[in-house]
Amino acid sequence: MALKIVRLDSARRLGRVGAPACLVMALCAPLVSAPDAGAQLTPEAAARAARAHQGAELRGPSASEVADAITSQAASLRPFADFPAPVTRRNVIDEAIFSKMKRDGVPNARLASDGEFMRRVYLDLIGRIPTLEEVLAYEAETGQQKRVRLIDELIASEEFVERWSYFFEDLFRAGNRMGHGKNLFRYWTREWLTLDRSYAEVVTELLTQGGKSSHSSPGALYFARDFVKAKDDPDAPDAHDLVNRADSIDEFTITYSKAFLGMNLGCISCHDGANHLEQVDLYLTGKSREDFFRQAAFFGKTRMIMNWENGFQANTEYTVDDVEPGYPTTSESIVRVPRTGGSNAPKFILDDRAPLPGELPRDALARLLTGHIQFARATVNRIWAELMGAGIVEPLVGFDLARYYPRDDFPPGWEVQPSHPYLLDELARDFQRSGFSFRHLVRTIANSSTYQLSSQFDGQWKPAYRRYFARRNVKMLSPVQLHDALVTATAVPGEYKHGDGRVGMARQLLDPAYATSEVNEFLRAFGQQSRDQFPARVPGSSLQAMLMMNSRTVLDRVQSDGAGRVATMLEGLDSDRVVAEQAWRAAAGVAPKPAQVEAAVRRGIVEKLYLSTLSRRPVPGEMDVALGALDSDLRQGAENLQWALLNKPEFLFNY
Repeated sequence: MALKIVRLDSARRLGRVGAPACLVMALCAPLVSAPDAGAQLTPEAAARAARAHQGAELRGPSASEVADAITSQAASLRPFADFPAPVTRRNVIDEAIFSKMKRDGVPNARLASDGEFMRRVYLDLIGRIPTLEEVLAYEAETGQQKRVRLIDELIASEEFVERWSYFFEDLFRAGNRMGHGKNLFRYWTREWLTLDRSYAEVVTELLTQGGKSSHSSPGALYFARDFVKAKDDPDAPDAHDLVNRADSIDEFTITYSKAFLGMNLGCISCHDGANHLEQVDLYLTGKSREDFFRQAAFFGKTRMIMNWENGFQANTEYTVDDVEPGYPTTSESIVRVPRTGGSNAPKFILDDRAPLPGELPRDALARLLTGHIQFARATVNRIWAELMGAGIVEPLVGFDLARYYPRDDFPPGWEVQPSHPYLLDELARDFQRSGFSFRHLVRTIANSSTYQLSSQFDGQWKPAYRRYFARRNVKMLSPVQLHDALVTATAVPGEYKHGDGRVGMARQLLDPAYATSEVNEFLRAFGQQSRDQFPARVPGSSLQAMLMMNSRTVLDRVQSDGAGRVATMLEGLDSDRVVAEQAWRAAAGVAPKPAQVEAAVRRGIVEKLYLSTLSRRPVPGEMDVALGALDSDLRQGAENLQWALLNKPEFLFNY
């Protein structure tokens, strides 16, 4: 596919660009229904109730349907790269995936080429594209285990910790509500990822820690960030009534159930499931609001005190302890319909188990939750979706356990929910056997042939193939991946304040909200959340195309008079000419003409810009167009070329 070069009068002048790059996006907007709660809601409570249903009553395309649409449009944007290696079954994932395809007569894509795989695994595992030097080194490497080696090398890197720290900080919503405790939480997150601590232990700390949250207990921050403020001013200097305790517990119960069980209990926090959820979630149809109260009651003894320091509310500073008598099932609610009472004896919603005699309820919750296979399933499914573009169960926070296994008596209109329920069970058990090792989980998925399939499909693709994972799903780069890919391609790191120092990559930021204004705008335009809510897809917009063409985040990085890749290449032209002349003499036995040396040098510039920006070499038609762009003005042409490559749709996707 030929590359169209649009001339820039100056890479430093905003507004002087050509036609926008074509951004291929397919996104959906969920429609949210309000609950029939049986009582009049205040406007704030109605908004909270609507948000509680979000993710449970999704209408419109699923994540896999969106991924399928993007893949159908975007896979062909990258030149075809034949890779005739056989698709072998490498592990339990492949046995399940390819056996099902063979049984149902579904063809699969070939394996991705080395170049396609390399760019993918760098983006997925460490959050950036490979550098020019890394691409060349991988191209030169031989041996059947080169992919295994690369996966191991990336997983063992500091960049792996940075990429996944950012992911979990998004998931755990480590934003403004954590106040100064974000620093402690970041350190703690990076520590457990570096040590590959048991993820079950990590979640246990998130559910059980207490103390002064921002200074001593990173786990307590997770509970404290869900506070619901009860009033603006205390009744007394030592008042403990600034937080509505029951509402805060309810909010947190919904939060951890989504994050750790893949279930949205928001609906039954306001009303019974019966006569409300029959078209949404069969499992929750059988659950009542009292069941929710009893799940929330695991935090019934827990208190969250907003600290009052020097005459002011420290509304991001809390002390978490366990001195209350129990969950108040008739207490006043600010954000929900009135509570009408019921049992407040803790009972785990998935299997009705209760705390052991004398066991602190929060400790019991951590033990019961992390010991249940649904915790392992939900974790595996979330990471599978992050790496594969769609989950085995969708939505990720919408597990319907009444539809988990195939059966013949589903109500009309319902079918089994997971695409591969027994595979998900086996991966969950493997995760448990590994000691809940996050690195083991990522390594298992990345080493499978299923993960390494090409996004390009030989033959006619049918919508029915979507749930088989018969080809690689193409994904739009996340905001932080896109930023860090720009940094890597252009070799111009950022200058972002981070504590007392500075960082160059977006994934290293403590909080994206505190990036420089232009970078913050760039990240938000491409979907970076504020971390007040769970990460969500953001619709495509013309602003995204405009920022890629006109933003200083892009334009300043392709300047030929700076310190970036274009500038460095142009400064090294004399050395390149010497190398080109020596290579010509060695190959032809005669000295080349000046025009031949110059042609070789310019071809080298094009090759390097393609390899550093798109992680591949140009095809002949692209080379011809690119060389034409360098003819009249080498300096301006090189700027234009990298700008155009950054604006190719191919750059914006993970194949």
